[in-house]
Amino acid sequence: MIQLKRSLVASLLVSLLVSAMLLMHTGCRRANESFVIVLDANPETLDPLRGTDASSERLRVLLFDSLVRKNERFEYVGHLAEHVQTADDGLSVTFTLRDGVTFHNGQTLTAADAKYTLDTVLSSDSRKNASFFEEVPSAGRQSRVQSVEAPDARTLVVRLRKPWFELLANMVAIGIVPQNSDGTHKSQPIGSGPYRFVRFDESQQIVDLEAYENYWQGAANIKQIRCRAILDANTLQAELVSGRVGLAANPLTLTPDTYRAMGNNPNLKVEQFPGANIVYLGFNVQSAPLNDARVRQAIAYALDREGVIRDLLSGQARIAHSVLPEELWAYAAGQKYSYDPGRAKQLLDEAGLRDPDGDGPQMRIPKPINFKVSSSNATARQYAGVMQNALKAVGLPVEIETLETVSLLAQLRNGQFQMTAGSWVGGNQDPIFLRDLFATSEIPTQQRAGRNRSRYSNRELDRILTEAVTTHPDRDREKARSLYATAQQIVSRDLPMLPLWYPANMAVARSNVDNIKIDASGDWGFVRSLKIE
Repeated sequence: MIQLKRSLVASLLVSLLVSAMLLMHTGCRRANESFVIVLDANPETLDPLRGTDASSERLRVLLFDSLVRKNERFEYVGHLAEHVQTADDGLSVTFTLRDGVTFHNGQTLTAADAKYTLDTVLSSDSRKNASFFEEVPSAGRQSRVQSVEAPDARTLVVRLRKPWFELLANMVAIGIVPQNSDGTHKSQPIGSGPYRFVRFDESQQIVDLEAYENYWQGAANIKQIRCRAILDANTLQAELVSGRVGLAANPLTLTPDTYRAMGNNPNLKVEQFPGANIVYLGFNVQSAPLNDARVRQAIAYALDREGVIRDLLSGQARIAHSVLPEELWAYAAGQKYSYDPGRAKQLLDEAGLRDPDGDGPQMRIPKPINFKVSSSNATARQYAGVMQNALKAVGLPVEIETLETVSLLAQLRNGQFQMTAGSWVGGNQDPIFLRDLFATSEIPTQQRAGRNRSRYSNRELDRILTEAVTTHPDRDREKARSLYATAQQIVSRDLPMLPLWYPANMAVARSNVDNIKIDASGDWGFVRSLKIE
């Protein structure tokens, strides 16, 4: 019996030893694996001079550096450029580059590389070069840039045909590539960012990167990362719970309820940060009955946005009164719309859309308003239903149509919609964006892909915005601030677009991931500082 017990004890000890060895092996294997970060979709391109989709831009931030960046107050400050100086006459901007910056191939980054990069953008058909050109009467499309010069290794001079204060805004999204790279940055990108490119497996929807040890701001803490596109919400949740995914930042497929539930999992952490991007309700102001500003105002009063934020979004947003974020120097609330269904009904009466028998909720229009939303945005589909019920209560029937994002964007550009819900990421953090969204010149046509999808036109606003964007924000900020405040007052009155809320920046990560600090813009600059405890 004693011998049998000894045998059992020995067997148990061997079993425990084997289990411990397996656990150690698993731990080692996981330590050597890439840290997986989720993308909402495959990047359209790895080319930093062409990519404008969210996934491409997130990879650009990891792989490439730009000459300038936005700080926490959304002001333009130097990045690769140690100093940025605009001439008194506004006709040239001089960038003084930092010493000691190298590309991932070890080559020193110089002004010649910056010149090559900007020349390449200007001579391409990239969407990133659109703002660098203007239509000149009798001359056609003309570049705002007269020349790009690199008089020495650390100096880049951009000479302009006339003062153009949007140059720095347009330089933020342009990653610097090595001169004479002859397009290799499209498939084998070489940048100077915190991570270097390893491979892109488009069929598996993964991009592998490794930390660049000679990065000028210091090497990233996590040495190997894998950016993986996961489009399905259930798959993403399963991969997070299993630990196969390390971090998901602002994934479109997860709802506020999902974040709350995942926060109860001891193996996960959910963190929330104030956001500056804007979620909005867009109107086609050329489509009846939305061609009457009173109807658009009635819709604004009919929606309980605070209730949606509290109950549906679980507090994961801040109410918005302008498309610009509150932290921006040019922000002004303009006319505010609180929840007031009585006022909504009054405005509909004034617009001639009377309740048939006066006691509601009979419908005031014979045909429902078409409300188009993206099928891939789970949260938008939820709040669209809440809005549908709220508008029905004041007598406006709404029919929701879900479309794939590509199809939806095409229809919005073509004016094939009445009402839509969407978001703008990044662009709204510059007051010049008001002109892009609401100027008559930005209405899309077959010849021009403008951002004024509402097809709104107000000549007084055009004049004010033209003056605002030609007022130097650093030298005459109070004048610029006043002009932008007036513009926001006009837009909030005419309401071609209703700002809904600023969604919080949300992150779901394994519990051992530390130092998650997402700034208000929501870009991926924080990845370099992540730590695994």
